[in-house]
Amino acid sequence: MSKKLIIVESPTKSRTLKRFLGDEYDILASGGHLVDLPPDRLAVDIDNGFIPQYEPIEGKKKTISMLRTSARKAEQVFLASDPDREGEAIAWHISKIIDKKNGNVGRVLFNEITKSAVLKGLENPREIDIRKVDAQQARRVLDRLVGYLVSPLLWKTLYKGLSAGRVQSVALRLICEREEKIEAFVPVEYWHIHAELEFKKVTFNAKVIKFDGENLEIPDEKTATYHKTELEKLEYTVADIEEKTIIKNPYPPFITSTMQLVAARQLGLSAKRTMQIAQQLYEGIELGEEGPSGLITYMRTDSVRVAKEAQAAAAEFIEKKFGKDYLKIRSYKSGKASQDAHEAIRPTDVFRTPESVKKYLSGEQYSLYELIWQRFMASMMAPALYNQKKATINAGQYELSATETVLTFDGYLKAMPEKNEDENESAKLPKLEPRNKCNLVSLEPSQHFTKPPPRFSEGTLVKELEENGIGRPSTYAQIINTLFARKYINREKKRLVPTPLGREVYRLLIKLFPGLFEVGFTADMEQKLDKVEEGKFDWVEVVSKFYEDFEPMLQTANKNRNKIKKTLEKKTKYICEKCGSPMIIKWGRHGKFLACSNFPECKNTKPIDEKGRPVNQEIEGKKCPECGKPLVIKHDRRGRRFIACTGYPKCRYTEPFDTGYPCPKEGCDGHIQERWTRKNKVFFGCSNYPECDFASWDPPVEGPCPECGCKTMFLNVRKKGTTKICVRCGYSEPVESS
Repeated sequence: MSKKLIIVESPTKSRTLKRFLGDEYDILASGGHLVDLPPDRLAVDIDNGFIPQYEPIEGKKKTISMLRTSARKAEQVFLASDPDREGEAIAWHISKIIDKKNGNVGRVLFNEITKSAVLKGLENPREIDIRKVDAQQARRVLDRLVGYLVSPLLWKTLYKGLSAGRVQSVALRLICEREEKIEAFVPVEYWHIHAELEFKKVTFNAKVIKFDGENLEIPDEKTATYHKTELEKLEYTVADIEEKTIIKNPYPPFITSTMQLVAARQLGLSAKRTMQIAQQLYEGIELGEEGPSGLITYMRTDSVRVAKEAQAAAAEFIEKKFGKDYLKIRSYKSGKASQDAHEAIRPTDVFRTPESVKKYLSGEQYSLYELIWQRFMASMMAPALYNQKKATINAGQYELSATETVLTFDGYLKAMPEKNEDENESAKLPKLEPRNKCNLVSLEPSQHFTKPPPRFSEGTLVKELEENGIGRPSTYAQIINTLFARKYINREKKRLVPTPLGREVYRLLIKLFPGLFEVGFTADMEQKLDKVEEGKFDWVEVVSKFYEDFEPMLQTANKNRNKIKKTLEKKTKYICEKCGSPMIIKWGRHGKFLACSNFPECKNTKPIDEKGRPVNQEIEGKKCPECGKPLVIKHDRRGRRFIACTGYPKCRYTEPFDTGYPCPKEGCDGHIQERWTRKNKVFFGCSNYPECDFASWDPPVEGPCPECGCKTMFLNVRKKGTTKICVRCGYSEPVESS
């Protein structure tokens, strides 16, 4: 008997569905895309309507064959890829691959992976939304045109292997421009004066805010000292007491960008890791006897909309758990750029509290689910209320202000307690009334400096991208991950810092394509893709108009490339010892280096340090054991360090790079060397291998160990922090991570 076939993207999702759907269904996973543009060529027919030339992805031929065979036997096929543009495109490609009649293939959407939602989706199959497919196809073609036509210019200008992306380059621009603002920032000094006052043996703090009716501005210590001296002579009298209620409303439920931002701040998770965990929670978690079930709704969304059924369930829970006073159902408005295709991210069942499912979840899964559950429940609850008492105190021409804020009704904080809520409340004021005289206890001037704008974290960068209409929920994590993979940015103290390479690429792209990587231009293109999905624009026309503007930029960039390349070459005071020509700084695969300006006649090069000074790579006191010539440190094509003979190519002697740290094993006289696995992952092993089998994934650092005296310790870098450890005795100490 033939069965109905459901094709999903993820094997995890297929296992979840199998557990609560009967034998009537076969469920198979495509593993994401089955076809794509091949990586070895442009694969877009520019002259014939920008038709993309899709090919089966390497390694997916068996999956394609399996799906075709199963679809041929099936009574009906349901395409259940993820409910977004990319998922729609995957469904469309699968429909072409299995080659079934339209009447036998239906597109179904599961906004949440629960039995009721899945059965409801299967009852209401629809046709593939070709407008979503067109919008996704337009995005793919645009990205391919930019990536494959701009990147070669970077190769010719800097070196081969660099990449430029339509959206990733704008994100890089934001990071680099922020860094430029930080470097150009000049701090401005300013001072505050706080007074400690006393009334009826109760002390409290007040801030001096005005002088002669104007806001008090204190630019330097001299001025601060003057005001302090004057204030010490005066009497302090309460002029006014003002009381009011402060209403603090909850935030709306999570969308993709806000979830990534809060997860980064509170859990220390990267955007990529956040989305991986959210995907697991969406696709299904095994909940003991209850079986597998998705715990959250679809996690790629820019809408704060919540279904009426979910609101009703939240209302029921809040009334039972906290009482009617805590209930306030709201409808939130999504941003202007929102596609509003999906609900906000919320728990599929509010009665599944984080504590009730904790034993089934990993630590990261629990923490993220708790954030999502608390944020959603809080969004449907009453505001928190505070009573704020503000005392205005006069002292001659000066005005001081003291404030007390007390929580009177916790409201949504009942479900989502804020960290350090007690610490955030101001100090208590005594029972003051107008005309009360207060005694001056002390005056404390404090120096401050204006601060530059902070570097982006992953979360704040995502927020910036979203607010500017750049990228979409499904692309944020991928954008950041690509910048890391290309070594355009690094992470320092959880902040994103452009590398010298990233800054050079940014400057090049701005010079070569002054209008292409503008924030406004990219945001406008995103809006046009939205119009394609809405059926208002034709995707070929959108791409064609883009290319009309893009092609002249390419031609101009090619003409100016050599001139711009020359601007990257910086003259130095160093002279080539081989031919006497000046040395210049150039860019190569491993960064900047010194090269002879007489190239190609003279091919002399030298490595340089961060300040552009030549570095002597010869290893002092160490000679080649085969020919006696000096040994030098070199890099292979993958950037891996190794030691080689200066007599190359006549002498081909090489050895692993020696860190200089002694092996920590007792009785061993070897040194720790850098070694590499077959998958190009670095580890550290003893030079006496195989006699000594010591190996470590952690890099060596200088000791000695305070417990056993071992001269070499190791740096254990983990998400929870960095620790300096001794592998001999087990001693460890925390290290401030940078």
